[in-house]
Amino acid sequence: MGAYQIVAVGTDGSESSFRAVDRAATIAADSKALLLIICAYKPARNTAGAEQALGDDAAFHVVGSTPAEETLRDARERASTKGSIEIDTVAVEGDPIERVIEVVADRGADLVVVGNRGLNSLAGRLLGSVPQGISRRAGSDVLIVHTT
Repeated sequence: MGAYQIVAVGTDGSESSFRAVDRAATIAADSKALLLIICAYKPARNTAGAEQALGDDAAFHVVGSTPAEETLRDARERASTKGSIEIDTVAVEGDPIERVIEVVADRGADLVVVGNRGLNSLAGRLLGSVPQGISRRAGSDVLIVHTT
């Protein structure tokens, strides 16, 4: 197999996940591949009270932009400094492992980059971690980068 065509990376907005974005962007630039940045999120439960309290002008700040969208904007900005690359972003609702695996399969990504956060923690060993779950279930190459 030649160079990667689609490099996917998951981010939750943490500094650790942004380091994975940096690495994925570098690989995508070197391979002249599309960089696919994925953010899985859980939706806000009820914003009606906040919308009502803030009024019409400020309600957009409650419902018009999600933390996932902000995370993806920040990740895109960061990735764009790594070279001339095409970047696509996807915000998906749900479990990070499940959703990243689905998007990677749907888009045909041939490399998934994830950070190592959670791999060596007690909770990660007992319950599993996002990098561990993705590496076990991905149908493509997986690169776990040292981000902690």
